[in-house]
Amino acid sequence: MFSNKQIERIKKKQTPFFVYDLNLLQNTLTALKQHAGNDVKIHYALKANSNLKLLDCIKKAGLGADCVSGNEVKQSIKCGFLPNDIVFAGVGKIDHEINYALEQNICCFNVESISELFVINQLAAKQHKKAAIALRVNPNIDAYTHKYITTGLQENKFGINPYEFEEVIQILKTLSHVELIGLHFHIGSQITSLVPFEKLCTRVNEINQWFIEHGIYVESINLGGGLGINYHEPDSEVIVDFKSYFDVFRNFLKLQPNQKIHFELGRSIVGQCGTLIASVLHVKKGINTNFAILDAGMTELIRPALYEAYHKIENITSENSTLLKYDIVGPICESSDCFGKAVLLPETKRGDIIAIRSAGAYGEAMSLNYNLRKPAGKLYLK
Repeated sequence: MFSNKQIERIKKKQTPFFVYDLNLLQNTLTALKQHAGNDVKIHYALKANSNLKLLDCIKKAGLGADCVSGNEVKQSIKCGFLPNDIVFAGVGKIDHEINYALEQNICCFNVESISELFVINQLAAKQHKKAAIALRVNPNIDAYTHKYITTGLQENKFGINPYEFEEVIQILKTLSHVELIGLHFHIGSQITSLVPFEKLCTRVNEINQWFIEHGIYVESINLGGGLGINYHEPDSEVIVDFKSYFDVFRNFLKLQPNQKIHFELGRSIVGQCGTLIASVLHVKKGINTNFAILDAGMTELIRPALYEAYHKIENITSENSTLLKYDIVGPICESSDCFGKAVLLPETKRGDIIAIRSAGAYGEAMSLNYNLRKPAGKLYLK
């Protein structure tokens, strides 16, 4: 994972911090563009990681920005993304966020409810503008992922359901300050099987045809994102299989003439390029386990505490050949502050450096200052 020279750099920096492999990010972006081809548009999902240095690499690679808050729109503008490359999603956009996005003339709002149609129309009218919108449709597709990151079922809060379509069409006829340009779908996150994406294509074909039969032809079909990464063996798949992913849509999606595909990928772009680095503060012997207590916790990487997510954990400085099991825990005053249980590591002692892998997505972006923790540092490797 890290060379000896890189480990020496890591040992000199105050922990905890995120280390980002910019070469890997660049190689991932190259593979992404190669397999996506020239006939699709990729918007990077800022919610995965809005670090400015990473965003600069992503922008230079020619990707657009997928934002779910007004501040993400501002971060995109700050980083130099063109407004016409920015889309704004989210089930609860606040009025001042919508106003800012309208002022910036962004490409599109992904609308998630009938109520939101009226709000955007009203706010656009006050600015004497017409807002381009895509309807986020809930396709009722099971992504076979954790319930907290499944977004495409009928009981989820996201999107407009098919039984609302006819009402939406009638409402759109009365709104003069919105223009429907697309249909948007997103079924969940960390999806490691291609089957849900095949099912999504079938539903998109049906829904697209339904709108055409009702006199509505949209130019944009946005398939969202959700492609997962290999958390268990990151070194065996440092770059995800983008070819197989895009081939699903090429094989199963039936576009109409002049319709263009959009994707909103995040984790699969940045997930493997980031690692959380921490130091061992104490090793504590328990009755049934040993505890390795780190100076990083759920405030730096909340995924394991939030939904028991797995991250590969490595001791990168121990030279001991004896392997022992440890519960890897943080310093936060919560029992859920645990990165992994019964993790097999070389015998570990105070001062050892621990690497928590695949932390490039939803690590830094979800950091907290709970317990008045200060933000983790950053180190960039090339």
